[in-house]
Amino acid sequence: MAKGMFARMTDILRSNLNEALDRAEDPEKLIRQMIREMEEAVNKATASVGTAVANQKRLERQHDERANQAQDWQRKAERAVEADEDELARRALERKTVLQRTVEELAPAVEESRKTAQQLREQLRELKGKLEEARTRQGTLMARHRAAEARKKLAKSLHGLGDDAFSSFERFEQRVEESEAVAEAHAEVASDIDDVERRVRDLDRGASVEEELRALKDRLLSERAASQSTGA
Repeated sequence: MAKGMFARMTDILRSNLNEALDRAEDPEKLIRQMIREMEEAVNKATASVGTAVANQKRLERQHDERANQAQDWQRKAERAVEADEDELARRALERKTVLQRTVEELAPAVEESRKTAQQLREQLRELKGKLEEARTRQGTLMARHRAAEARKKLAKSLHGLGDDAFSSFERFEQRVEESEAVAEAHAEVASDIDDVERRVRDLDRGASVEEELRALKDRLLSERAASQSTGA
């Protein structure tokens, strides 16, 4: 029965965490629950060890008491023989024989109880070791789970964007570049037009000056000619 109980406790320690995760349970809550179950298993195992040790002590006490009683009846038989009380010696020996038989019957039970108690002690020591290990690893395991969840969320976010989002972003960037190119082209054309208009204005101003110069020369020549004609 003890072995069956410890087997069940060991099953608790060997609970499949991945299976629980597949059921979409809260891993951190699950880990804390597993720690509590381990603690309960250790408490039950401790009680079982106590019971086994108490049973061992009880059997050992019965064995020792019967052995002492058998020796006592052996001494009584010897005293009866010394007193020439054969009938009394016979009864003492009969009682000693019964007690000796009980001692012999108790011996295997005592040995078995000792083995059982020792096995339970070792298994309890193993359970306590696993519990301490679980407590030590609890914080690390939770931290790893949180980091994994963060990576999972990031991966889902990136996956949610999808190729379409990146393609749309690239198309938008391409449109911006095209708009910039068109704007630069318009700026260059406008600059060329301004240059042509400026040169045309320069030409117009140059022609106007030339015409004004010729007109000035013609007027001065006419005035000079008129002046000479009057002097003559």
